[in-house]
Amino acid sequence: MISLRTTTFATISIRTHRAEPQSHGKVSCFKPNRTNPSLETRSPDQKSLAIARILMVMEPKQGASSPSTLMLTSGASGRINALFSLRAMTSLLMLIRAFVLMLLMPFRGRKRVVLVSGNGAEKSKDERSESNGASNRKVGPVVRVPATALQWRRTASSSVEQEVAARRAMAKKRVAQDDDETVVREFSIFTTPRGDALFTQSWRPVNVKIRGLVILLHGLNEHSGRYSDFAKKLNANGFNVYGMDWIGHGGSDGLHAYVNSLDDAVCDLKSFIGRVLAENPGLPCFCFGHSTGAAIILKAALDPKFEACISGVVLTSPAVGVQPSHPIYTILAPIVSLLLPRYQVGAANKKGLVVSRDPEALVAKYSDPLVYTGSIRVRTGYEILRIASYLQQNLRKLRVPFLVLHGTADRVTDPDASAKLYEEASATDKTIRLLEGHLHDLLFEPEPEREAIMKEIIEWLNCRVER
Repeated sequence: MISLRTTTFATISIRTHRAEPQSHGKVSCFKPNRTNPSLETRSPDQKSLAIARILMVMEPKQGASSPSTLMLTSGASGRINALFSLRAMTSLLMLIRAFVLMLLMPFRGRKRVVLVSGNGAEKSKDERSESNGASNRKVGPVVRVPATALQWRRTASSSVEQEVAARRAMAKKRVAQDDDETVVREFSIFTTPRGDALFTQSWRPVNVKIRGLVILLHGLNEHSGRYSDFAKKLNANGFNVYGMDWIGHGGSDGLHAYVNSLDDAVCDLKSFIGRVLAENPGLPCFCFGHSTGAAIILKAALDPKFEACISGVVLTSPAVGVQPSHPIYTILAPIVSLLLPRYQVGAANKKGLVVSRDPEALVAKYSDPLVYTGSIRVRTGYEILRIASYLQQNLRKLRVPFLVLHGTADRVTDPDASAKLYEEASATDKTIRLLEGHLHDLLFEPEPEREAIMKEIIEWLNCRVER
C-alpha cells in the first residue's frame, strides 16, 4: 500500500490483488498518454484523482487477496485507526496476560490433591484409581481441593466452632441462673432455613394475663440477654418477650460479630416470628429493635407479608443513617469486603466513641464476654452501610405503625436520618421523639432518663394493644 499526502492532508490508498510480475513491492513504471493534459495545468483535486488512477501497488504477501479499495482519510484518523488496529489490540492482550501470569507465579507448583466426595470421605488420587479401576459405576460429584487448603479450612472452622460453643454455654448459663420468680425465662436453639443454629430466649410472666407479644432484636456486637431488665418490665404489662441473637452474635453460630449478609438476618427474623406466632395464635405481635437490629426490622417490615403479621415496631437509634470515620471507607468497603471480608479495620472505628452517659452501664457492657469489643470486620461494616442505603431509598414504602426514639447527641447513628424516616414514611400511625443530649444506647442511659424511656415505649405498646 502506498500513501501520498497532498496539501489538503488527504491520504490516497489503493489496494489491488492483481498478480503483476513486479519485484518486491516496487512501483512499476508507467508512461502516461501524451494526449492527456499535463499535471502542472490541473487543479489540486484533479491532481489527486489522476495520481489515484495511475498508482498501483504490489500484493504485500504471496497468496493474499483483498478487494480494491480507495480510502480518503486525514492523518489524525489514520493514527487513531492504527491505535485500535488488530496488532495493537493483540499486543495489549499479551501484555495483560503476562501481567496476570506474573501475579499468579507465587501460587504455581504441584500440590497434593485430595478428593472430597459427597459423603465427606477423603481419598487420594491413587486410591481413587484403585477403587474405581475395575468398575464403571457412576459416582456422586467430586470436588478437588488442595490438601493444604482443606487443612486450613478445618483449623479455622474448628476454632470458630469452639468459640461458638463457649459463647453459647455462657448464654445458657445466664438464663439458668436467673432466679426471678415472677418470670419464666427459657432458652432454645432455632435452626434457620440455611441450617445455622441461633440462640433464642423468652421471658414470660407468671401471674399476668398475656395481651401481646414483643420480638426483641439487639444491636451490633451485643446480644439479647442485655435487655433482660426491659423484657421483665414488658412482662409486668402483659407481654411475652422473645429475643433472638442474630448470626455471629451472642450464643448463635458464626464468627463473633461477623455478618456475611444482613439479608440473612432479615430472613432469620421472618422465620423466627413465624414460629413465635404459631406458638401464640391470636395475639398482637410487636417488634423492638435497637441500632442495626432496628434496621433489620425496618427492612423486614417493607415486605407486605411481614407487615401483615405485626401490629407495630419500636425503634431506638435506628441505623438508617450511618457515617464511617472517613469517606474513603465507603468507597473501599465494597472491594475489600470481597477480598478480605473478615479483616478487622481498627481505623474504621470512631475513636473515643461513648454510647452512654452512665459509667456503670459502660463498664458492664464492655466487660461482658458476649459483647464484641474488637475492631469492626470489613464485610460487617459494608453490610451496615448497604442496608442503611437501601432503607433511605425505600422509606416511603414503610406503612407499619412505628415509634422511633433517637438521642440528639448520638454519634453512632444519625438522628437526622430518623427524622427523615418519620417525614417520608407512608405510615399514618407514626411517632418520633428526639431526646436532647441523649447518646446511642438509650435503654442504658442513667436514671431517671432510662426509666422514662422504657415507660414511654410501654405506654405506646399498651395503646396499640387496647385498640
